[in-house]
Amino acid sequence: MSIAINKIKKFENENCDENKVFYQAMEEVIYSIAPLLESDERYAKYSILERLVVPDRIIKFKVTWLNDKNEIQVNIGYRIQFNNALGPYKGGLRFHPTVNEGVLKFLGFEQIFKNALTGLPIGGAKGGSDFDPKGKSDFEVMKFCSSFMTELHKYIGPRIDIPAGDIGVGSREIGYLFGAYKKITSSYEGVLTGKPYIFGGSFMRPQATGFGVVYFTQTMLEMEGKEPLDGKICTVSGAGNVAIHAIEKLQEIGAIVVSCTDSKGTIYDPRGVDLCLLKEMKLKNKTSLKEYIKTHSDAKYIPLKEYPDGGHAVWDIPCYAAFPCATQNELTDIDAQNLIVNGCVSVSEGANMPSTTKAINDFLSHKICFAPAKAANAGGVVVSEFEMSQNAAMTKWSFEKVDEKLKLIMQQIAKRVALTAKDYGVEGNYVDGANIAGFKRVADAMIAEGI
Repeated sequence: MSIAINKIKKFENENCDENKVFYQAMEEVIYSIAPLLESDERYAKYSILERLVVPDRIIKFKVTWLNDKNEIQVNIGYRIQFNNALGPYKGGLRFHPTVNEGVLKFLGFEQIFKNALTGLPIGGAKGGSDFDPKGKSDFEVMKFCSSFMTELHKYIGPRIDIPAGDIGVGSREIGYLFGAYKKITSSYEGVLTGKPYIFGGSFMRPQATGFGVVYFTQTMLEMEGKEPLDGKICTVSGAGNVAIHAIEKLQEIGAIVVSCTDSKGTIYDPRGVDLCLLKEMKLKNKTSLKEYIKTHSDAKYIPLKEYPDGGHAVWDIPCYAAFPCATQNELTDIDAQNLIVNGCVSVSEGANMPSTTKAINDFLSHKICFAPAKAANAGGVVVSEFEMSQNAAMTKWSFEKVDEKLKLIMQQIAKRVALTAKDYGVEGNYVDGANIAGFKRVADAMIAEGI
């Protein structure tokens, strides 16, 4: 462990509040791969870790645009191109007030390993802006996207960097960004993924991450000799794109999903979440899921304030499998203890790093089947790469073909992670298995390329 610890100490001195989540992600990876670093001198000889934790480049730019009152607005835009050893940079754009360099470094670093685990030829990147599309008119979003792309287009391309969507960036925003790119470059290229289906988008992109995390979990449970999800109680956090489609797929295979959440509280519906109502509420932009109980009076809405100790109601509900699909560090050590006490067998991360380090350690020490985000939620980038392939060939795949290929790759990722963990003496540890498998693939490519 000495090499890994020395690396952590070096970067700990450079840590600041903005970089906390990046440091957390980096620490997890370094501890996981410590045996590999110490068993193979090539990684130290080629300074792979030192090179990998520093982005290839950090692009930061000003975005000025006019709101509907013709007032000048100023935001900050970013693109962090982390590593392209395996292929062109690939990763989403996030539009949210919390976006900063540290958050994007964390997301981009995770993206390297996530993309590597897919086996597809794509590198890792992330980007976005502190712009908040909520409450903005379509024209305001359009004007912002046009201004954002005026700067971003200099750094992207179908063989250079292919951004996708993320929080705050859906098909509307991707459509506006793509339109601006075409206007600036006079080129129709597959430079963005997550586009509307009518002009270059792929079937199943909205469903990909949510469906993928369920496919991964099914395979993990089978490999670990656990009972399948059919007929089992499942809890899901979030009510966004990933959560909704995880609920959809779980219900499709016969699981009973009893929860969803927003930033203010948790819906608990013991009969099973009404997915049609949930989708309708999201389309109408309801400010709180509390509206749910007006239709289903037997359900409960549990405000976040009822758990002042750092816990969350959604993880205090007895369940067979839990799916955190909201945001980073939403599942605390208190939540982990509640899940363990209540007999939870499986936890699968649909969001990016939703579990704290202490919570993950609790799950692993109690032999809970734990699927880390970089492996379990790779479905989104998998279907994004499918879109790249379709764009390059100027073809369209059917929904069924995309779904079949997504399921196959998620199964392959789960098996690859499990076998790697077994090979390195940590059988059943999908965190270490994912980190080692992803790191090896990227590191070996970096060594083969030289410096």
